[in-house]
Amino acid sequence: MIKEKIDASTLDLKEVNVAVNRVSKTVKGGRIMRFTALMVVGDGNGHVGYGLGKAAEIPEAMRKAIEDAKKNMITVSTSGTTIPHEVTGVFGAGKVLLKPAPEGTGIIAGGAVRAVVEMAGIKNIRTKCLRSSNVTNVVKATFEGLKALRTAEEVAQLRGLTVEEL
Repeated sequence: MIKEKIDASTLDLKEVNVAVNRVSKTVKGGRIMRFTALMVVGDGNGHVGYGLGKAAEIPEAMRKAIEDAKKNMITVSTSGTTIPHEVTGVFGAGKVLLKPAPEGTGIIAGGAVRAVVEMAGIKNIRTKCLRSSNVTNVVKATFEGLKALRTAEEVAQLRGLTVEEL
């Protein structure tokens, strides 16, 4: 199923800083310090994106990351205030388990996963980071999991059936 491009300019986006990291490059004259920023943007209504930016100054790195995040937007399938089914997202060594939760549970998630899930507008979910704790890989693994979500209606439409026939 090919997802259409999301126009970020039409959405009311909020952004959250997940991580800022100082990185250095060693050259003949010494070390050159730069900053990388990992930002997540979302409208709290099923649209979310993440981006990485690198610059000599933190605000500039964050601005670049937000621009990148707006280009990498996805639509998340939700079932009420939670997700339709259990899913595991994997990216590199990062692995994130996402489980639907009943109303009133809230968001049970670590820092990086929590930022993505809140920006996507999911209110009740249980998550667990397995394997890697690298923030970038955890965010990317969460996105892989959210991309894999399908509601019963979407599956029925793909198969050319009605929901009752499934």
